Amino acid sequence: MTVGLLLLGILLLLAGGAALVSGATRLADRWGISPALVGLTVVAFGTSAPELVVNVIGAIQDQTSLAFGNVAGSNLANLGMVLGCSALISPVILQGQLIRRELALLMLVTSMLAVMVIDLALAEGPARISRSDGLILLLMFSTIIYISVGDLVRSRQDPMVLRAEGLEVAMAPLDGGGARRDWLLVLAGVCGLLLGGQLTITHGAALATLLGVPPVIIGLLVVALGTSMPELVTSVIAAVRGEADLCVGNVIGSNLFNILFVLPISALVRPLPIPAGGLMDVLFSLVLAVALVVVFLTGNARMGRLTGLVFVLIYLAYMSYRVVNA
Repeated sequence: MTVGLLLLGILLLLAGGAALVSGATRLADRWGISPALVGLTVVAFGTSAPELVVNVIGAIQDQTSLAFGNVAGSNLANLGMVLGCSALISPVILQGQLIRRELALLMLVTSMLAVMVIDLALAEGPARISRSDGLILLLMFSTIIYISVGDLVRSRQDPMVLRAEGLEVAMAPLDGGGARRDWLLVLAGVCGLLLGGQLTITHGAALATLLGVPPVIIGLLVVALGTSMPELVTSVIAAVRGEADLCVGNVIGSNLFNILFVLPISALVRPLPIPAGGLMDVLFSLVLAVALVVVFLTGNARMGRLTGLVFVLIYLAYMSYRVVNA
């Protein structure tokens, strides 16, 4: 029963996130907002909404270990499993300058998180993500979004950018029936996320107790893999279509969003103590990010099938190690 309800919770999270993205994207299109801007904001938020809801509910209910494990596990799954599986299907070639910049940014942000995790521990205090850490990460997130939107607006590469210059276009009247359906999709998505998050936290903690393992392990494995399904599906489809930048950008964007938005919002609700092995999870994420940079720098900006297989095997080996030593 516990496992079934946990899986139901994860399915509701995925369905809720998909409904939210679908409804919000259609509404944004009705209001004349650029598709590129929608992708940068609405879609990025929607695909990470499951992680956000799980973490906020976990922080409220003092299940902070499960919440931390969800973010750490999701980032590890994205770098190891999602990107590795994509490369197994079709070699991933890095092309866009924007993606290269985001990859460097991911290394910087992950390094910052590692420093935040160990700073209090070095001062012989409890290792945790404090509210002040959360504010710093959110400030960095806001700055990155501001710069990215500014770049998008200044580049005029998207024919729909600044469509709002013609005010009558941006404020065009909505089709009543269609708009109502879109709003219902958004509402259904939010409800699915809230119910799914509640079920996931409650029965994830119950499963940890039942199996006699720390909640962080359930967060790292079950919850994180479940909430990473949208990224896996999107990246695999992108790999099949040969859209390498979308594949890599999806993974990097999701990890940045998890560190700079999901984690700090959770920390503002309740400071997040770092569970046993948490620092190792963050450092291993950094190792994978550095390895990704090395792969692209030494392999002519290309990740082949063999390298993808290595990334998947490294991820599985690390997860096995964490479970055995829990």
